[in-house]
Amino acid sequence: MTAETSQTLDRGLRVLKLLADTDHGLTVTELSSKLGVNRTVVYRLLATLEQHALVRRDLGGRARVGLGVLGLGRQVHPLVREAALPALRSLAEDIGATAHLTLVDGAEALAVAVVEPTWTDYHVAYRAGIRHPLDRGAAGRAILAARQGALNGPGYTLAHGELEAGASGAAAPLSGVTGIEGSVGVVMLSDCVPERVGPRVVDAAREVADALR
Repeated sequence: MTAETSQTLDRGLRVLKLLADTDHGLTVTELSSKLGVNRTVVYRLLATLEQHALVRRDLGGRARVGLGVLGLGRQVHPLVREAALPALRSLAEDIGATAHLTLVDGAEALAVAVVEPTWTDYHVAYRAGIRHPLDRGAAGRAILAARQGALNGPGYTLAHGELEAGASGAAAPLSGVTGIEGSVGVVMLSDCVPERVGPRVVDAAREVADALR
């Protein structure tokens, strides 16, 4: 540190970098240890960062990077969508269902990119900006399962009728993307999801994650 720099700002930026480097968030105690400061200082830093939506804390008290970070640059959010669109477009056309990229925003799932198939007679109308609780719908459930380390076996989640009557969905979480929690999925008008859809969604999620790294 030099006379021209701010110790508090430096610590706040270090908090953001530490949180960006973990997929599971950090507790106040863990941050205190990594920063070499007491817990009171960490609480103040987190409270300030939360006010600007740069940090969020889950029900267990673990701090994570907030989506407010994306708002620091107006072009960041469009760039995320742009990076995901090729994989989403391929998924929508292949499956014949509406494909979407969903990110965590606080306690909600936020659809940030949506692609509808061009060749189907009908499909589920879904738009970017739609929000729903994380514990409802395949997109949110996939994110929660990945967060809890409970997504094993096929690597995707299924849901039916939780967000829209008669609609089914499949989603797989993004993995290995620093600072971003999200999922890629499809939603279709069907009583069940065809067997081939789940593995295809997993592949698309991997493609999007690769594009965002």
